Amino acid sequence: MIAVTPQLSIPERELRFHASRSSGPGGQNINKVNTRVTLHFDVRRSPSLTVAQKSLIGRKLKTRINKEGVLYLDAQRASSQAMNRADLLDKFCRLLHEALAPRKIRKKTRISQRSIENRLDQKKRRGRVKHLRNRPIRVDD
Repeated sequence: MIAVTPQLSIPERELRFHASRSSGPGGQNINKVNTRVTLHFDVRRSPSLTVAQKSLIGRKLKTRINKEGVLYLDAQRASSQAMNRADLLDKFCRLLHEALAPRKIRKKTRISQRSIENRLDQKKRRGRVKHLRNRPIRVDD
């Protein structure tokens, strides 16, 4: 069981892992060893998630979920498959935890009178500076 939140745990049988060769520099080891790990998690068909949780994850992680409702994540930072798998599980838990976190409600605030006055004073000062940059007007009599 993978604990995502105190209320939500996902059994490991719902996750599918696939190993492949990593990309990027790394020499001979990268060319012959499958160290990159990809995680597949079917959000739509998961019995561990409620309908509300599925829709919330679908909205917040829509760039990582394909049309079939499968969440794809991969890890290839470490040079061993076991370390990449552990990194991937941590990443998976963090993503789901953030997606399921309740949104903070914004409290309406008022701008203080002093900050309004300061802003207007700054605008007046800036206007005076720009006015002084103009050429003086000649009055020929």
